Amino acid sequence: MSFSLDDIKKFGNIELLAKQMVEGFITGLHKSPYHGFSVEFAEHRLYNTGESTRHVDWKIFAKTDRLYTKRYEEETNLRCQIVIDQSSSMYYPEKTFGKMRFSVMAGAAITYLLHKQRDAVGLHTFSDKIDLETPVKSSASHIHKLFLMLQTLLEKERVEQRTNVAQILHMLAEKIHRRSLVVIFSDMFDTANSGDEVLAALQHLKHKKHEVLLFHVTDHKTEFDFDFEDRPYEFIDSETKEKIRLNPAAIKKEFRKRMNSEYHDLYLKCAKLKIDLIEADINEGFDEILKSYLIKRGKMR
Repeated sequence: MSFSLDDIKKFGNIELLAKQMVEGFITGLHKSPYHGFSVEFAEHRLYNTGESTRHVDWKIFAKTDRLYTKRYEEETNLRCQIVIDQSSSMYYPEKTFGKMRFSVMAGAAITYLLHKQRDAVGLHTFSDKIDLETPVKSSASHIHKLFLMLQTLLEKERVEQRTNVAQILHMLAEKIHRRSLVVIFSDMFDTANSGDEVLAALQHLKHKKHEVLLFHVTDHKTEFDFDFEDRPYEFIDSETKEKIRLNPAAIKKEFRKRMNSEYHDLYLKCAKLKIDLIEADINEGFDEILKSYLIKRGKMR
């Protein structure tokens, strides 16, 4: 379940695409061992024998052969901050805006789920500074504005922007005053800070009692496997614009070794802080993204 940049431009409506993704995912859950999650995010609960059948959802019964009753009155029980890295490296590969496209669509799907649950959501985007910051609300008009902002991330002209993950996470830890679920989409390419500085920033968020869900967004084929044709290339750093000419085959083995080491180090740091790190390969679908969100949300109840 994924959408190309052409699909997004064709539909011209990220909100509609997010709805299709989520509802397709819900249908899939009814046919899988994960069907129990549907109770939570579809805003239904299992029918108890002896209850009035007035609020039974017969459409759900027809699909699942299970009786669920509808929830009508439910206060917002979760505040969520969607945080998207919009530095230059997130617009790689350039032809498809792959990492940004993936992050925007996954963020839009989670936003749609949040709205269905009557939860409150806010949006932050960042590079080496916080570029966009919204209030945290659950109203339909607010959610619609968030979808328009997400659409803009894909439609605007690409601007050369470096990133400073550690500094931004420290800033967010101070800005977000109420306990929240912080969902971060980033490739975590932070040349301005060491791994220990990034760890300290993540620790700052946890110290403020926030739950953190980090989606490590990469093009695994090229950024981890270094899978290129056996011929000379000129590689250009998307943020510093440094250039280097080489044949990928000459360094592939060492490159993979170092990248796996970097990821393993990040994984261990997150595990130490009890932060869920999800390896989000842009060549895969969005199902694991949605499942990971639901699991984390369930832990906050």
